[in-house]
Amino acid sequence: MPSKTAKPTRLEPLDKIPTRRIAIVAFPGVTLLDISGPAQVFAELEAIELSGPGYSLSYLSTAGGLVPTDVGMMIDTVSIDSVAPVEVDTLVIPGGPGIWKIRHDDKLMKWMTQALPKARRVASVCLGAFALAWTGILDGKRAATHWRYCPRLQDSFPRIRVEPNAIFVKDGRVWSSAGVSAGIDLALAMIEEDFGHTTALDVARRLVVFLKRPGGQSQFSTVLAAQASDVEGRFSALHAWIIENIASDLKVETLAEKAGMTPRTFARTYVSRTGMTPASGVEALRVETARLLLESRQIGGVVEVAKRAGFGDDERMRRAFLRHLGVSPTEYRNRFSGR
Repeated sequence: MPSKTAKPTRLEPLDKIPTRRIAIVAFPGVTLLDISGPAQVFAELEAIELSGPGYSLSYLSTAGGLVPTDVGMMIDTVSIDSVAPVEVDTLVIPGGPGIWKIRHDDKLMKWMTQALPKARRVASVCLGAFALAWTGILDGKRAATHWRYCPRLQDSFPRIRVEPNAIFVKDGRVWSSAGVSAGIDLALAMIEEDFGHTTALDVARRLVVFLKRPGGQSQFSTVLAAQASDVEGRFSALHAWIIENIASDLKVETLAEKAGMTPRTFARTYVSRTGMTPASGVEALRVETARLLLESRQIGGVVEVAKRAGFGDDERMRRAFLRHLGVSPTEYRNRFSGR
């Protein structure tokens, strides 16, 4: 959590201060990372020499003062009474278990409804999309939220085009992101929009995060999805063995023998437990291995990475990357390195 907090004083109009005011709304039960993730990204700009106005962070709540987060930590906030909606450049609505109660906070909802049309940019993190939806600003727009709540958002607001797999979505001046850490991706994308790729890369490097996951990339990897589906962990040992032998010829027969099953039984059981065929599971693990090798830059080129990860040739790896990550291996490496 950034150490800087907003002071309970009236904000100066934007044309009188050399910053863009980012206002993050807090409420009891807000998810801490939904606030601290984007806030830390924005705050990192203070250490970078900029050619134009930077950001000024404020944490707002209905009454001001200390607001408890979902993990018990408190956030020092300024009352919305001291902030005119016109003073906000970017308004961020985080999520959290307390989001459902703010719908009945007439004062806060009225303030947000007034601020949303005036802000240059508005955004939600995780369940904050529901708060935006209640105001009507998402009607007719594409939006993202935590994958568990995508069906609920779509059913409750049929005029919204919910993108269930997207990490974040930008539709005009309205941004929305998936759960928790996706707010970091959203904030980096905003910095890139305002200050360019080089500055965003500098911030990402300072925070030791990847710049940048494509907004349309799946909210969770195929491997993670498989692990979540295999709740009993029946194939955990097999997956570990596959990773250790990732460059080997991992045929179904080989995997079945390792799992102590016949090939037919193994293939059927693997699909039922993980939602993937054995071949898809191996490919997903190879993509994960190659991704880490590309990020580390410890291996010379894409061709060598393809061999180390068991793809055999770089064209097979390229097709697999496009299926799983939506970018080629070369694009992935360049995004991580900033080239």
